[in-house]
Amino acid sequence: MRFLRLFFLSSLLASSVFLHANDAIGLSPDQQAELARSAPAMELTPALEEKLRAIAFDQNRTLDERIKAMQRIAGFSLDEPLKRQICIWDIAGRAGPVFKAAEDQRTRLLQYGVDLDVQPYTSENVVAEDLKAGLCDAALITGLRGRQFNKYTGTVDAIGALPTKEHMQILLQVLARPESAGKMTSGEYVILGLAPVGAAYVFVNDRSINTLAKAAGKRVAVLDYDPVQAEMVAQIGATPVASDIVSAPNKFNNGVVDVIAAPLVAYEVLEFYKGMEPDGGIIDYPLAQITMQLIGRKEKFPDELAQLLREEFYNSYNLIMERLDIEAAKVPQHWMIPIPQKDKKEYEIMMQEARLQLRQKGYYDARMLTLQRKIRCKLDASRAECSNPVE
Repeated sequence: MRFLRLFFLSSLLASSVFLHANDAIGLSPDQQAELARSAPAMELTPALEEKLRAIAFDQNRTLDERIKAMQRIAGFSLDEPLKRQICIWDIAGRAGPVFKAAEDQRTRLLQYGVDLDVQPYTSENVVAEDLKAGLCDAALITGLRGRQFNKYTGTVDAIGALPTKEHMQILLQVLARPESAGKMTSGEYVILGLAPVGAAYVFVNDRSINTLAKAAGKRVAVLDYDPVQAEMVAQIGATPVASDIVSAPNKFNNGVVDVIAAPLVAYEVLEFYKGMEPDGGIIDYPLAQITMQLIGRKEKFPDELAQLLREEFYNSYNLIMERLDIEAAKVPQHWMIPIPQKDKKEYEIMMQEARLQLRQKGYYDARMLTLQRKIRCKLDASRAECSNPVE
């Protein structure tokens, strides 16, 4: 996919060095030594570093100017390549399309002084744990799993917060701006990019399950690492069945669970039609907008590089959506289960109540919920929440 290609191409931006530093100005000892070897006659003073950093973050500058400024601060050389291990979660592993897109760039990046060790993972949990352990310098995982690394961006996938892909595009544009850079860092980790996966819908094996009330007593797949999902399912009288992303589709297709939430793009790849035959369907109402997020260890990625990466991810938004729309179009219309407009209004209220409850518990980030509410009101100022905001 292009967003991965852009990530790996952008990683090469830290491949050159032009200046010398005699003291630690935000650089590691290795970077300082490389600077001294590369340009012993020049000094990177705090004032100069600040000017270069301002250029690197200035979106009014040309990309070439910003790249050169970032390179001078980063302190890497062509002679000693920047080595980073990138862990890619792809259900299909080494043969999967996501991993292949990453691997194809490795030879090209070597020409720019970047030596990437790209590792495929079929288990998202293992990817996350290896990132924590420092075995991965960056990892591509879902926003749902990524909440543990950054609650602010982990709240992008909040239930009902972004009704349409237009809402999602505006949000991703805001998050790609330099003004949002401070919120992209949390503890030891930095968000290097966000990409849409599409809206999550509810797949059922019985078309009569078209309201929350009718889900009572049914078995619902929930993520095993997210106890809040189980709690929410239990509140409507349904039975949560703990699953991981790999096993959940099999449970639905084999009749172990009656209900599962997933993006439409998963319909053909995960063969959900098997679980819906003959009387199932997809409730025609999006629950949330789902993301994939590239999360890096902050010590491994200079702030300037991280900013350029986030912008490149956003620049690929339209291409990604085109491909998602092609996949979603493969879902036959007869599977879609329409619901009355009045029910949609009730769902909006219920999902807002759920967000407020989860905010109170510290599960959702209040700042992200407020930003999402502002985007909803920007696109529809007539919403009741716009005159009486609670998020």
